[in-house]
Amino acid sequence: MEFNQSFPRRDTRQITVGDVAVGGGAPITVQSMTVTKTADHEATLRQIYALAAAGADIVRCTCNEPAAAEGLARIVPRSPVPIVADIHHQYLRALEALEAGVHCLRLNPGNIRNPKHIKLVASEALDRRVPIRIGVNGGSLHPDLYAKYGGKVTPEAMVESAQQEIAYFEEVGFDLIKISVKASSVPLTIEAYRQLAEVTDYPLHLGVTEAGPPPIGTLKATAGMATLLAEGIGDTIRYSLTADPVEEAKAGRQLLETMGLRERKNVDLIACPSCGRAEVDVFAIAQEAMEAFGEKKIPLQVAVMGCVVNGPGEARDADLGIAAGNKRGHLFVKGQNVMVVPEDEMVATLIEWAEYIHTHGAQAALDRASSTRSAARRAAAQDRDRNLDQRGEDANNAEATIANIRLASKPRDEKRRDNTEEC
Repeated sequence: MEFNQSFPRRDTRQITVGDVAVGGGAPITVQSMTVTKTADHEATLRQIYALAAAGADIVRCTCNEPAAAEGLARIVPRSPVPIVADIHHQYLRALEALEAGVHCLRLNPGNIRNPKHIKLVASEALDRRVPIRIGVNGGSLHPDLYAKYGGKVTPEAMVESAQQEIAYFEEVGFDLIKISVKASSVPLTIEAYRQLAEVTDYPLHLGVTEAGPPPIGTLKATAGMATLLAEGIGDTIRYSLTADPVEEAKAGRQLLETMGLRERKNVDLIACPSCGRAEVDVFAIAQEAMEAFGEKKIPLQVAVMGCVVNGPGEARDADLGIAAGNKRGHLFVKGQNVMVVPEDEMVATLIEWAEYIHTHGAQAALDRASSTRSAARRAAAQDRDRNLDQRGEDANNAEATIANIRLASKPRDEKRRDNTEEC
């Protein structure tokens, strides 16, 4: 499918995390975080490589102890993507992470509160041209802000927390900033980002924190981030799921591809919800197809449809599709029926033709099928007619319904006269 950015983007400054641009019109990036002990650099590197393969552009690692900083020194030179060091309570860990060569820091202003320490870290980062994410979290606001806003988390409190940190940074001339204002509440998160976008032009890192396990966690995070992205807000995203972080990276990539905000890397499988017309197990075939395509880097839209009545039309815009009928599958390329295959060969045929189209193009695939296309069209028409015939010529009792419609539209006196005549 051709890349088409569907939503306008908010104008922001641009920073670079390693060699990855964030903000300023750059493609929206996907982030995730390792769950290994950073001191175990080999295990952490294996997870970083898995995250990169799943679509992560940037990966964050905790730096919660000196051994973690030492691990980062071994990780950063070997990582396939830029590394962010996650710093919470101890500013010394930030200084150690900078020495380790990380590409970005994440500071939580609710946890490191001493202005002197904050400005020291910013000064050291400025010397190295390393950006910092101000990571405001609704669960760890500064106590003074809780008190100011009635002892509860509000969008205004989170935005003010970010602004306070920006002020400390700007005192030392540091402006390599990106910001997040995350909460576990979707409405609260959305409103906080909206307010933040009104008062700053720094790039924004989107997320709904502590979203929980899939599927509800994925839904919560998607609801929050997709809403903001559709409004043009957001320059980098992270799903915070109680799951393997690889699932976070996949979800992030899929969200951006689905919204037309990143070019497609993998198959976009669309499938009908099935109905009484389906002559195959659409759910099983769609799942089998998803597993068969797996991690194949085939950026096509592939449709799996349960019948040949509406299937071809619904999948007309797909690069490749298959519609079931009479225990066989009708293969379509760019909406054109090209061949018929047995039901048990449907998924294998999809894989074969997807790989062919990816390598040679759709027109070459249509040329390849020129000899079988006429027979395929006839077979599809036969299955479609048979499917419709099974419902009967007047499955909806249309003639009786039409008679009632005509009667309902007559004036009341005329109806009474008709009824009298019938008696």
